Amino acid sequence: MSAHNSWGNRLYRGEVSYDFIGKQKRWYGLSGALLLISIVSLLTLGLNFTLDFRGGSQFDIVAPNSSSETVSKIQDGVGAIVKDPTVQTSTDTAGKHIIVKTTPLSSDQLAQVRQVIATDSGAKDPNAVGVTLVSGSWGHEITQKAIEGLIIFVALVMLYLAVFYEWKMALSGIIALIHDLVITAGIYALIGFEVSPATVIGFLTILGYSLYDTVVVFDKVRENTKGLGSAKTDQSYTQAANLAVNQTLIRSLNTSLIALIPVASLLFAGTVVSGGAGVLQDLALALLVGIAVGTYSSIFIATPLLADLKEREPEMRTLKRKALGAQNKAAARAERSGVPTQDRLAPGFAGAGDGDDLEAAGAAEGSGREVPRGPRNQPVRGDRGRNRPSGKRR
Repeated sequence: MSAHNSWGNRLYRGEVSYDFIGKQKRWYGLSGALLLISIVSLLTLGLNFTLDFRGGSQFDIVAPNSSSETVSKIQDGVGAIVKDPTVQTSTDTAGKHIIVKTTPLSSDQLAQVRQVIATDSGAKDPNAVGVTLVSGSWGHEITQKAIEGLIIFVALVMLYLAVFYEWKMALSGIIALIHDLVITAGIYALIGFEVSPATVIGFLTILGYSLYDTVVVFDKVRENTKGLGSAKTDQSYTQAANLAVNQTLIRSLNTSLIALIPVASLLFAGTVVSGGAGVLQDLALALLVGIAVGTYSSIFIATPLLADLKEREPEMRTLKRKALGAQNKAAARAERSGVPTQDRLAPGFAGAGDGDDLEAAGAAEGSGREVPRGPRNQPVRGDRGRNRPSGKRR
């Protein structure tokens, strides 16, 4: 058996564990910083929509002998006619293409731009330059349909999670989905990736992928928390949920890595083989960013949020105090037997140090009040029961 499989089996059995939920403030801080950067990028830089959304004109010419100097020359020539044109190259079976995208143009501007592209590319004949006009109203319709599809998707997800799980799982899952969407869109705004209809398809795909990964973890959480409160378990909800994350960790990572292999192939084909500026590149970029963010949120955001919501319930707080009291007893016995301190820390409580929980745990040990402890966690005897050298009491 490989070391990887052995480690994964030990995680599943709970022999080794990482306290994902106990360190939730660290993950919340990281996600908060990413969300802030994403929102600022969206508000200041905005998304770079293609002509399919904003409307405009696209010119295409086959130029097998074109170079970077040719592209720069066309950029300058067209830029003298219309503001901020986009000049890109692409490759297909017909050869190497030069693609120029501009805002909507008048008839005279169309003719001037075609002439400049034909001259600077070496074709000389303006008729060799293909022109595609995209209506802004059509792009607006695409945007509206995409938003409608996103709203319907989120509503169905919330309904599914609320019916088959519970509303707190639904709320945690939706927050994780919004987290993934905002960060992905922020990365697009920050780097300047173009947003095309293929990108929108990629966004919807990654939301579905993120939901799938989150539901897998939630299903294991529900399984682990089914018997909480019985005499056979001394776990809190947080500990059971943290065990579920550890048990599904290898599956989540393997699924993400396997999914990224074809996505990386699409990105390679769209960027290197086709020369960029294609549907494959747009789709692969959205999937690549989204899968990575979705995997992160299912482990570090969705389940910690769920645990925080559940621990607010009175019965879960009581269960946590009872579990901590039982684990303190076990820790005291382990200390007397010489087990190192770090091996006695209860998963989910390591480093917590909540005063109210500790006090309630002492009260739950059976005496009805907190028992004073000595240096080795032993009860401190009062003066009344202290033994005298003579063996007699005064």
